[in-house]
Amino acid sequence: MNLVWFRPLALAQCLVALAGCSTQYIPNTDVEEGDFNREVIEFCEKYRHAVEYRNVPVLVQMAHPNYYEDGGTIDTSDDIDFAGLKEYLEGQFRDTLGIRYEIRYRSVSPGRKDTVFVDFTYSASYKIQTPDGEAWRRRVADDRLELVRQGETFKILSGM
Repeated sequence: MNLVWFRPLALAQCLVALAGCSTQYIPNTDVEEGDFNREVIEFCEKYRHAVEYRNVPVLVQMAHPNYYEDGGTIDTSDDIDFAGLKEYLEGQFRDTLGIRYEIRYRSVSPGRKDTVFVDFTYSASYKIQTPDGEAWRRRVADDRLELVRQGETFKILSGM
């Protein structure tokens, strides 16, 4: 056997084997490829589009009847439940002339019972009327949606 060709051939075989073991991610996310993860991301993309279109009926439809958001504070006056969600969303969108809502999905992970956590970073650009005319504002932050399976789809328990 000619050893001159053996080493490059062995190296090439190792590289091919390693490439076959690499983790595949859903495009434009940090979430591993898989049927369940793709289904979750597709649901979240419907949510993202509903925010961009300021479609309150669709967002309320996507919420679970047990929806609850504590606002991240101990003050209960800023808490939102399912009954108050429509009013909250309408208030948020009332003075908004346009929204661009981008999401970078970081992870999809199981929560307690039948819940799923979707961690993401969002960039929300929104146009509002100011005393000086229309102006765009931007906010970038990390957030989490908590979902629960309901039939063939999911419902949002918190995070809107």
